Amino acid sequence: MKIAVFGGTGRMGAAVAWDLVRQDDVERVGLVGRRADALERTRAWLESPKVVPHVLDVAKKADSMALMAQYDVCVSALPDRFSSYLAMHAAVEAGVHFVDMLEEYHRRPDRYELERLQLPDGMDLDAYGDWMHATALAKHVTVLDGIGFAPGLSNITVGEGIRRLDRAESAVARVGGIPNKAASANHPLSYMVTWSFSHVLREYVVKLNVRQAGQVVEVNALTDRERFRFDRLGRDEWLECAVTPGMPSFIFTRPELADFAEKTVRWPGHFGAIDTLKSCGLLDLEPLELDGTAVVPRSLLLAALEPRLRALPGESDACVMFNTVKGVKDGQPTEVTYHMWEEADPLSGISGMGRVTAFPAAIGAVLIGRGLITERGLVPPEDAITGETYREFLNELARRHITIEERVQPLPVEHDEHEAPVLRERP
Repeated sequence: MKIAVFGGTGRMGAAVAWDLVRQDDVERVGLVGRRADALERTRAWLESPKVVPHVLDVAKKADSMALMAQYDVCVSALPDRFSSYLAMHAAVEAGVHFVDMLEEYHRRPDRYELERLQLPDGMDLDAYGDWMHATALAKHVTVLDGIGFAPGLSNITVGEGIRRLDRAESAVARVGGIPNKAASANHPLSYMVTWSFSHVLREYVVKLNVRQAGQVVEVNALTDRERFRFDRLGRDEWLECAVTPGMPSFIFTRPELADFAEKTVRWPGHFGAIDTLKSCGLLDLEPLELDGTAVVPRSLLLAALEPRLRALPGESDACVMFNTVKGVKDGQPTEVTYHMWEEADPLSGISGMGRVTAFPAAIGAVLIGRGLITERGLVPPEDAITGETYREFLNELARRHITIEERVQPLPVEHDEHEAPVLRERP
């Protein structure tokens, strides 16, 4: 099969290509980007005769469609909503399968901070999402929509946890990329950049939907904070998490859940520091005048902070996942949990975030190419990777030394002679 990677010169796109060239049934990997010099550097790093570089501006739809027609599947590692939608739009019109790792459910686009997303004339956001889905169906195209870490691994595992139960009632996905313990003390916010930091800050300020008591409720990002202990897979660390918009498809695909939220994981103290930046106005997008020059506070913060968040020599990141799904199995209150802790590969130099984000996207593209994912239209990971395909997906992760631990365990029901039964978690 032939697979093209859009945004192939970025960290995630290059890691997708690195994975794809190692698959025996992938004969060509197109590397798509705007700059010939960046493409050449990535091609040289990959050291594979399968790689074919393509200089392309994704804003030129006709050029994108012509290039896509040369490939069986296209993968998008593009960094923002503007470019992601342009590429997906071109793919569905060209009739080419498409895999997108953006934190977006394109069927129901996010309404905040559009990042220059361009809507066709006469369409609002929802109409555009429905048009994209209908066009993909008409063209018999699979769009694997939101496949990486979160969305991606988180959707797939929570979806499987729901299937493990006779009735699922609530789910929380806790996922995030952090510096490893040794590196966390070397950077502001106890944080280290592993992908687009501007997109991270966007996630910290937008509003998003969660499910509460069976209703879809709009809340502010970074609410419903939680401190938890990660004590599996040879680790024992206290971490914190807060609500973010990382799995938006679940609001629509799993309406049977009474409660659902996705939360971003960080080292303790991170979100308090973000609160301080917010209260100082440093995450605002409204320009201020400084000595006669219009300055966007968030842009200034990015320019000052991002260099201090880059990995220092020898530093590594960690990607953490702790998902819980609660409900009933065989008449017994039951909890299904998923744990993962992955770090960088010292041999390839690919970060932990690269491994758990780019590799699932590459696997998804290959599964489409192999005919193992057959759903058409805009399909989120929780609906595309099920049954035998789920088991094959886990096998592919294991080949890449990515381990996800699943546990299914009953929860005790404690009785009091004067009270109705109360469901409580084991400590």
